[in-house]
Amino acid sequence: MKVRHSLAAAVLASAMLIPAGVPAVAGQHQPVPQPPGLAKQDTLRWVAPQDLKVGTAVAGGGHHETQSYPDPFTYDTEYRERLAAEFNSVSPENQLKWEYVHPARDTYRFAEMDAIVEFAQANNQVVRGHTLFWHSQNPAWLEEGNFSKDELRAILKEHIQTVVGRYAGKIQQWDVANEIFNGDGTLRTTDNIWIRELGPEIIADAFRWAHEADPKAKLFFNDYGVEGINAKSNAYLELIPRLQAEGVPVDGFAIQGHLSTRYGFPGDLQQNLQRFDDLGLETAITELDVRMDVARGTAPTAAQLEKQASYYQRALEACVAVDECNSFTIWGFTDKYSWVPVFFAGEGEATVMWDDYTRKPSYHALQETLEQASPGRGNR
Repeated sequence: MKVRHSLAAAVLASAMLIPAGVPAVAGQHQPVPQPPGLAKQDTLRWVAPQDLKVGTAVAGGGHHETQSYPDPFTYDTEYRERLAAEFNSVSPENQLKWEYVHPARDTYRFAEMDAIVEFAQANNQVVRGHTLFWHSQNPAWLEEGNFSKDELRAILKEHIQTVVGRYAGKIQQWDVANEIFNGDGTLRTTDNIWIRELGPEIIADAFRWAHEADPKAKLFFNDYGVEGINAKSNAYLELIPRLQAEGVPVDGFAIQGHLSTRYGFPGDLQQNLQRFDDLGLETAITELDVRMDVARGTAPTAAQLEKQASYYQRALEACVAVDECNSFTIWGFTDKYSWVPVFFAGEGEATVMWDDYTRKPSYHALQETLEQASPGRGNR
């Protein structure tokens, strides 16, 4: 309990810190009052078991750049305050994806990620790095370039070692390879430039290069549609031990968890996580949100909110029931900045807080589940 008390106190004391390099907003030279109801014991990170990191994505880049609002992390004071108070882990939503952080072959854009890392350090948060090897959100110079195989291999190695090396000791977990399988469990040999041009062996190289750049960081596979036991999750269950037998430094398997109330909850989630735990791997839920069918201009019903809350609760219960599921991340915490309505027509309201940061039943479901999980779990 002493550990939790000092941690929460540090969070609330530093919640107003503005990262270096982030423009100040008018009036921020004065401390911003704590929002009503945000007592230090009344946050997710306060009630979480000591061995579980409770995180969120940090809004920025990607779809945010086409919206009418300015960069949320830079300009929204209350957003940063909630980010600091509620979570002890943060993940860049888009700020480390290739198109954002490596916009030209000889150019890196690190300012935004540097600010996130500095913010996390100031608020006693760990950082998950996302992502190094993916088929999507790559820059045009890479996808449309006329590179030889040797050049492509050198580009990937240089990118991984530059990015991971810059944050060595500051980013605790990396989603090294993201979404490498199709739904039927076959490798993405068409749309993943690395696998298509360099062959499946390049996956192992990506992990080796990341490990060389930061030997202490935990290295993960990460994917969607692997919540349950299916062809896709089975493909990872077969691949990872084979790579480990070859000496490839794979530490964990992460499930994204972009769920929809249109579909049933994946009831075998815990069983699936346990399969990877049984291999000696760490596991994580990394991008959880639960979208609902909500027509524009309308609000979800009480029944919809209850169903959404049950999905969040069951996902968290599955994680805390598995020994080495040590990281639980929701993909954004306020509907104000959610990616879901931009990409899923007719669906939305997928996070645990409304636009004005008031809490939904989903938030309370997480909070209560964390409270129930705390006794004894942190002492395992």
